[in-house]
Amino acid sequence: MPRRTLYLMILLLILFICLVPFLYEDHFLLVSMGFVILSLVPFLLRFEGRKISSREIVLIAILAAIAAVSRVPFAAIPSVQPTTFVIILSSLVFGAETGFMIGATAALVSNLFLGQGPWTPWQMLSWGLVGFTAGLLKDTWWMKKRGGQWVFGFVWGFLFGWVMNLSIVLSFLEDFSWSSFAFTYLSSALFDLMHACSNVFFLAVFGPSWLRILQRFKRKYGLLS
Repeated sequence: MPRRTLYLMILLLILFICLVPFLYEDHFLLVSMGFVILSLVPFLLRFEGRKISSREIVLIAILAAIAAVSRVPFAAIPSVQPTTFVIILSSLVFGAETGFMIGATAALVSNLFLGQGPWTPWQMLSWGLVGFTAGLLKDTWWMKKRGGQWVFGFVWGFLFGWVMNLSIVLSFLEDFSWSSFAFTYLSSALFDLMHACSNVFFLAVFGPSWLRILQRFKRKYGLLS
Protein backbone atom coordinates (compact mmCIF):
# COMPACT_ATOMS: atom_id res chain seq x y z
CA MET A 1 0.00 0.00 0.00
CA PRO A 2 1.51 3.41 -0.96
CA ARG A 3 2.51 5.51 2.04
CA ARG A 4 0.48 8.48 0.82
CA THR A 5 -2.65 6.34 0.63
CA LEU A 6 -2.04 5.01 4.13
CA TYR A 7 -1.65 8.53 5.53
CA LEU A 8 -4.85 9.62 3.79
CA MET A 9 -6.76 6.66 5.26
CA ILE A 10 -5.51 7.44 8.76
CA LEU A 11 -6.46 11.10 8.35
CA LEU A 12 -9.97 10.20 7.16
CA LEU A 13 -10.40 7.73 10.01
CA ILE A 14 -9.35 10.32 12.60
CA LEU A 15 -11.69 12.88 11.07
CA PHE A 16 -14.55 10.39 11.06
CA ILE A 17 -13.96 9.45 14.71
CA CYS A 18 -13.91 13.13 15.69
CA LEU A 19 -17.27 13.64 13.99
CA VAL A 20 -18.94 10.63 15.64
CA PRO A 21 -20.07 12.47 18.82
CA PHE A 22 -21.79 15.11 16.69
CA LEU A 23 -23.34 12.73 14.16
CA TYR A 24 -24.35 9.68 16.15
CA GLU A 25 -27.36 11.12 17.95
CA ASP A 26 -29.24 11.97 14.75
CA HIS A 27 -27.33 9.98 12.13
CA PHE A 28 -26.61 6.63 13.76
CA LEU A 29 -27.24 4.79 10.48
CA LEU A 30 -24.65 6.95 8.71
CA VAL A 31 -22.10 6.39 11.47
CA SER A 32 -22.50 2.61 11.60
CA MET A 33 -22.32 2.37 7.81
CA GLY A 34 -19.18 4.51 7.85
CA PHE A 35 -17.43 2.19 10.30
CA VAL A 36 -18.33 -0.87 8.24
CA ILE A 37 -17.14 0.66 4.98
CA LEU A 38 -13.89 1.80 6.60
CA SER A 39 -13.33 -1.72 7.90
CA LEU A 40 -13.63 -3.07 4.35
CA VAL A 41 -11.07 -0.66 2.87
CA PRO A 42 -7.84 -2.22 4.28
CA PHE A 43 -8.75 -5.66 2.90
CA LEU A 44 -9.59 -4.25 -0.52
CA LEU A 45 -6.40 -2.16 -0.69
CA ARG A 46 -4.32 -5.11 0.46
CA PHE A 47 -5.76 -7.26 -2.32
CA GLU A 48 -5.35 -4.44 -4.84
CA GLY A 49 -1.63 -4.29 -4.07
CA ARG A 50 -1.06 -7.96 -4.94
CA LYS A 51 0.42 -9.05 -8.23
CA ILE A 52 -2.31 -11.14 -9.78
CA SER A 53 -2.82 -12.43 -13.31
CA SER A 54 -5.91 -12.04 -15.46
CA ARG A 55 -6.62 -15.79 -15.16
CA GLU A 56 -6.63 -15.50 -11.39
CA ILE A 57 -8.98 -12.52 -11.50
CA VAL A 58 -11.33 -14.54 -13.70
CA LEU A 59 -11.21 -17.44 -11.24
CA ILE A 60 -12.07 -15.16 -8.30
CA ALA A 61 -14.91 -13.61 -10.30
CA ILE A 62 -16.30 -17.06 -11.20
CA LEU A 63 -16.18 -18.30 -7.60
CA ALA A 64 -17.80 -15.09 -6.36
CA ALA A 65 -20.50 -15.43 -9.01
CA ILE A 66 -21.16 -19.06 -8.01
CA ALA A 67 -21.39 -18.06 -4.35
CA ALA A 68 -23.74 -15.20 -5.23
CA VAL A 69 -26.03 -17.00 -7.67
CA SER A 70 -26.30 -20.08 -5.43
CA ARG A 71 -27.99 -17.87 -2.84
CA VAL A 72 -30.86 -16.89 -5.15
CA PRO A 73 -32.70 -20.26 -5.51
CA PHE A 74 -32.75 -20.62 -1.70
CA ALA A 75 -34.08 -17.10 -1.05
CA ALA A 76 -37.49 -18.49 -0.02
CA ILE A 77 -35.89 -20.51 2.80
CA PRO A 78 -34.63 -18.10 5.49
CA SER A 79 -30.88 -18.37 6.19
CA VAL A 80 -30.46 -21.59 4.20
CA GLN A 81 -28.06 -21.17 1.28
CA PRO A 82 -24.75 -22.63 0.02
CA THR A 83 -23.01 -19.24 -0.23
CA THR A 84 -21.08 -19.65 3.01
CA PHE A 85 -20.06 -23.17 1.97
CA VAL A 86 -18.60 -21.93 -1.34
CA ILE A 87 -16.71 -19.13 0.42
CA ILE A 88 -15.24 -21.48 3.05
CA LEU A 89 -13.98 -24.05 0.54
CA SER A 90 -12.58 -21.40 -1.82
CA SER A 91 -10.66 -19.89 1.10
CA LEU A 92 -9.29 -23.27 2.20
CA VAL A 93 -7.74 -23.68 -1.24
CA PHE A 94 -6.80 -20.14 -2.28
CA GLY A 95 -6.14 -18.35 1.00
CA ALA A 96 -7.42 -15.59 3.26
CA GLU A 97 -7.25 -12.52 1.01
CA THR A 98 -8.87 -14.30 -1.91
CA GLY A 99 -11.51 -15.67 0.46
CA PHE A 100 -12.34 -12.20 1.70
CA MET A 101 -12.74 -10.87 -1.84
CA ILE A 102 -14.97 -13.80 -2.84
CA GLY A 103 -17.16 -13.33 0.24
CA ALA A 104 -17.50 -9.57 -0.07
CA THR A 105 -18.17 -9.72 -3.82
CA ALA A 106 -20.72 -12.53 -3.41
CA ALA A 107 -22.76 -10.41 -0.99
CA LEU A 108 -22.72 -7.40 -3.30
CA VAL A 109 -23.59 -9.37 -6.45
CA SER A 110 -26.32 -11.51 -4.87
CA ASN A 111 -28.08 -8.40 -3.59
CA LEU A 112 -28.39 -7.20 -7.17
CA PHE A 113 -31.03 -9.94 -7.42
CA LEU A 114 -32.35 -9.93 -3.85
CA GLY A 115 -32.26 -6.21 -3.13
CA GLN A 116 -29.60 -3.74 -2.03
CA GLY A 117 -29.89 -1.78 1.18
CA PRO A 118 -28.02 -0.68 4.32
CA TRP A 119 -27.50 -4.37 5.12
CA THR A 120 -25.29 -4.92 2.05
CA PRO A 121 -21.99 -3.56 3.49
CA TRP A 122 -22.59 -5.60 6.66
CA GLN A 123 -23.12 -8.75 4.60
CA MET A 124 -19.99 -7.94 2.59
CA LEU A 125 -18.02 -7.63 5.83
CA SER A 126 -19.54 -10.77 7.37
CA TRP A 127 -19.03 -13.06 4.38
CA GLY A 128 -15.65 -11.48 3.76
CA LEU A 129 -14.61 -12.38 7.32
CA VAL A 130 -15.88 -15.93 6.79
CA GLY A 131 -13.47 -16.28 3.89
CA PHE A 132 -10.64 -14.45 5.64
CA THR A 133 -10.75 -16.57 8.80
CA ALA A 134 -11.13 -19.80 6.83
CA GLY A 135 -8.05 -18.85 4.80
CA LEU A 136 -6.05 -17.97 7.91
CA LEU A 137 -6.83 -21.36 9.45
CA LYS A 138 -6.52 -23.46 6.29
CA ASP A 139 -3.15 -24.98 7.23
CA THR A 140 -4.11 -25.90 10.78
CA TRP A 141 -4.69 -29.53 11.71
CA TRP A 142 -8.23 -28.62 12.71
CA MET A 143 -9.31 -27.32 9.30
CA LYS A 144 -7.66 -30.22 7.50
CA LYS A 145 -10.16 -32.56 9.13
CA ARG A 146 -13.73 -32.76 7.83
CA GLY A 147 -15.11 -32.51 11.34
CA GLY A 148 -13.15 -29.32 11.93
CA GLN A 149 -14.59 -27.79 8.78
CA TRP A 150 -18.10 -28.72 9.92
CA VAL A 151 -17.55 -27.07 13.30
CA PHE A 152 -16.13 -23.98 11.59
CA GLY A 153 -19.17 -23.73 9.33
CA PHE A 154 -21.54 -24.27 12.24
CA VAL A 155 -19.90 -21.56 14.35
CA TRP A 156 -19.89 -19.06 11.50
CA GLY A 157 -23.59 -19.70 10.94
CA PHE A 158 -24.16 -18.04 14.31
CA LEU A 159 -21.38 -15.44 14.01
CA PHE A 160 -22.77 -14.25 10.69
CA GLY A 161 -26.19 -13.76 12.25
CA TRP A 162 -24.73 -11.96 15.25
CA VAL A 163 -22.88 -9.48 13.04
CA MET A 164 -26.07 -8.81 11.08
CA ASN A 165 -27.97 -8.40 14.38
CA LEU A 166 -25.40 -5.82 15.39
CA SER A 167 -26.18 -3.92 12.19
CA ILE A 168 -29.84 -3.82 13.19
CA VAL A 169 -29.01 -2.62 16.71
CA LEU A 170 -26.67 0.12 15.47
CA SER A 171 -28.68 1.18 12.45
CA PHE A 172 -32.36 0.90 13.28
CA LEU A 173 -32.91 0.92 17.06
CA GLU A 174 -33.26 4.59 17.92
CA ASP A 175 -33.85 3.97 21.64
CA PHE A 176 -31.20 1.46 22.62
CA SER A 177 -31.79 -0.77 25.64
CA TRP A 178 -30.33 -4.06 26.75
CA SER A 179 -33.75 -5.67 26.55
CA SER A 180 -34.15 -4.67 22.89
CA PHE A 181 -30.58 -5.84 22.24
CA ALA A 182 -31.31 -9.24 23.80
CA PHE A 183 -34.65 -9.53 21.99
CA THR A 184 -32.96 -8.85 18.63
CA TYR A 185 -30.45 -11.64 19.20
CA LEU A 186 -32.94 -14.12 20.63
CA SER A 187 -35.40 -13.56 17.80
CA SER A 188 -32.76 -14.57 15.24
CA ALA A 189 -31.60 -17.71 17.06
CA LEU A 190 -33.69 -20.09 14.94
CA PHE A 191 -32.51 -18.51 11.67
CA ASP A 192 -28.89 -18.60 12.86
CA LEU A 193 -29.31 -22.29 13.69
CA MET A 194 -30.74 -22.95 10.22
CA HIS A 195 -27.76 -21.18 8.66
CA ALA A 196 -25.32 -23.15 10.82
CA CYS A 197 -26.97 -26.49 10.03
CA SER A 198 -27.12 -25.75 6.31
CA ASN A 199 -23.39 -24.96 6.35
CA VAL A 200 -22.69 -28.34 7.95
CA PHE A 201 -24.96 -30.11 5.44
CA PHE A 202 -23.29 -28.59 2.38
CA LEU A 203 -19.79 -29.14 3.80
CA ALA A 204 -20.57 -32.76 4.65
CA VAL A 205 -22.25 -33.67 1.37
CA PHE A 206 -20.37 -31.59 -1.20
CA GLY A 207 -17.17 -30.55 0.63
CA PRO A 208 -14.76 -33.32 -0.44
CA SER A 209 -15.67 -33.17 -4.15
CA TRP A 210 -15.46 -29.36 -4.20
CA LEU A 211 -12.06 -29.41 -2.51
CA ARG A 212 -10.70 -31.90 -5.04
CA ILE A 213 -11.96 -29.83 -7.98
CA LEU A 214 -10.58 -26.53 -6.66
CA GLN A 215 -7.22 -28.07 -5.71
CA ARG A 216 -6.96 -29.63 -9.16
CA PHE A 217 -7.50 -26.23 -10.78
CA LYS A 218 -4.93 -24.67 -8.50
CA ARG A 219 -2.26 -27.28 -9.28
CA LYS A 220 -2.94 -27.56 -13.00
CA TYR A 221 -2.90 -23.84 -13.76
CA GLY A 222 -0.74 -22.60 -10.88
CA LEU A 223 -3.44 -20.19 -9.74
CA LEU A 224 -3.10 -18.08 -6.57
CA SER A 225 -0.21 -20.13 -5.26
